[in-house]
Amino acid sequence: MSKVIQRGDSVTFAVKVHPRAKRERISGTVGDALKLELTAPPIDGEANDACVKFLSDFLKVPRSSVTIAAGANSRNKVIRVSGVHANSVELRIAEALKT
Repeated sequence: MSKVIQRGDSVTFAVKVHPRAKRERISGTVGDALKLELTAPPIDGEANDACVKFLSDFLKVPRSSVTIAAGANSRNKVIRVSGVHANSVELRIAEALKT
């Protein structure tokens, strides 16, 4: 399972983005990172925008709460979400991985 770290009023976790997928979803884990499939191509930041949008919808937080803390030019990214607790994020991820 993905490792979610609480730092103050925000959490961070790793994702591995697979752009140009058939659909947008969390499809599993790769090591400590969530495997995130996105339909957007990795051109001109489209995959990064899709990543932020997907995670904000998934975690039910405003887009402004989700940022890419590291790895903007890589498939391996560190995501920071402010205004949430690690427990709630871990529960939502666990539910997504069950399906």
